[in-house]
Amino acid sequence: MRLRLAEISALALAIMGLSACENAPANPPDAIFHNATIYTGVDGQLPATAVSVKDGRIVEVGAAEELLKSAGEATRKIDLAGAFLYPGFTDAHAHLYGIGEREQTLNLDDVDSIADLVLTVMEASDELPPGQPLIGRGWIETHWPEGRFPTRHDLDAVTGERPVVLERADGHAMVANTAALKAVALDGKPTSQPAGGRIEVDAQGLPTGMLIDNAMAPMAALMTAPTDAQVRATYAKAMAREVGLGWTGLHNMSAIGPHMATLNSMSAAGEVPMRIYNAVDGAAFDMMTEGGLWGASEDGLVTTKAIKLYMDGALGSRGALLTEPYSDRPDISGLQIAQEAETLAILRKASGANIQVAFHAIGDEGNRLLLNWMEKTFADAGVAGPDKRWRIEHSQILHVEDIPRFKALGVIPSMQPSHAIGDLYFAPARLGPDRLAGAYAWRALIDAGSIIAGGSDAPVEQGDPRIEFYAAVARKDLKGNSGEGWHPEQAVTREEALKMFTLWPAIAAFQENDLGTIEPGKLADFTGFTADIMTIPEAGILTADPAITVVSGKVVYSREDGE
Repeated sequence: MRLRLAEISALALAIMGLSACENAPANPPDAIFHNATIYTGVDGQLPATAVSVKDGRIVEVGAAEELLKSAGEATRKIDLAGAFLYPGFTDAHAHLYGIGEREQTLNLDDVDSIADLVLTVMEASDELPPGQPLIGRGWIETHWPEGRFPTRHDLDAVTGERPVVLERADGHAMVANTAALKAVALDGKPTSQPAGGRIEVDAQGLPTGMLIDNAMAPMAALMTAPTDAQVRATYAKAMAREVGLGWTGLHNMSAIGPHMATLNSMSAAGEVPMRIYNAVDGAAFDMMTEGGLWGASEDGLVTTKAIKLYMDGALGSRGALLTEPYSDRPDISGLQIAQEAETLAILRKASGANIQVAFHAIGDEGNRLLLNWMEKTFADAGVAGPDKRWRIEHSQILHVEDIPRFKALGVIPSMQPSHAIGDLYFAPARLGPDRLAGAYAWRALIDAGSIIAGGSDAPVEQGDPRIEFYAAVARKDLKGNSGEGWHPEQAVTREEALKMFTLWPAIAAFQENDLGTIEPGKLADFTGFTADIMTIPEAGILTADPAITVVSGKVVYSREDGE
């Protein structure tokens, strides 16, 4: 029987359709990132040129010409225009809410003298309604020509009756004017010093306006509690800044307990563009348990599994706890904020509840005491330290003989490379030459078998992954200079630096099965730069622009469109 022309045409089309179906990929990826040099972070693996993603996870890593064959009609082909792609960079120590606050309060990062500070405060004060407190942050006096801390008298000259509180960059000291001191009843001669804090006084025994660590607490009374909308806006500002710099994740230190429900709510509303691993302030332990707030949000972007505690203060404000007195202040050895009995009780409680401990310690005595207390906790509980993955945040000044103890106990040093290239201008004066042998000792810790979770401590530092990577591999200031006592041999290789901001933070957060390398099955978190930070000259690292930031396969920042 002869077929009509129309029937022949229909049959041909059907045959062609079947052929097309046979050639189409059975399960095409959602996206293919290509035209890039892709460092997977896997030891010994050469760079790839494409990576495919489906349902937020990596499907395949390899050559672009092969991976593009797997594309379906709906597959997004994301041309990276020759960029360099790495596993998602994670800031293993930052203060997310503080980053957002820095964007909204008086920023004193660039103030370069007391005279400049006073002028900046005067101009900012003139713009505020009468009586409204002026709050600022970010000053650091170590480069100032005056060679001293600011005082209330400096501020009084331009602020009158307006309370003014200016936090030092390290967050462990502040200067307040007389009006602020009066407002919280700190303007008279102190009859005693607060535990874990210090009110600096002048020759007459009167407060200078400088408050160290726990002495800062009364100033909280001058701060107006933000509304929920303001809290959410502050976090949104912070997260937008972070992904724009190339961070895909952040370990949120000293997280504010009541904010955890807010972050979970923001996550449920699709308002969280990055991964957040929370270490809540230790005082919120019971609140977290009673509120059922431990664990991960439904989308997995917000995880709360740790507490943050404090052993001592900071080196710059002479609050770091040292075994021997400060070389430039022989009358003090720093501040011990944590006490043994109550701290051991908290550590036992955390161990029993399987809650991770992230413990701030900067001075050599502070680190030694903390290692002792962690060792005792593990022994008394009969647990293996490496399984707990407890962390010492900063680990800045160590007795050389204590360096191997980190590996032996399974305690992770969580360190911020930019601290070294800033602190080493004043650390020799604070410590003297001998104690610098164990200062910012990245190389020695790695050689002893430890991993280092690399972070920035923003807003104490700028919080830029390029600065942190550069500081780790160069151990020089941002102009390429170093000084006596900087111990250049403590720098790390670029491969180690990459791990400090990718795989090692993942391990420090129990997330290495999902994050830290670009491998099939892992979450598709990527950080892209316009230049190859693994090979370019050191100085070039600082000027490599963020190109793209990807979280779970979703582009959350692109240099091309600035979003």
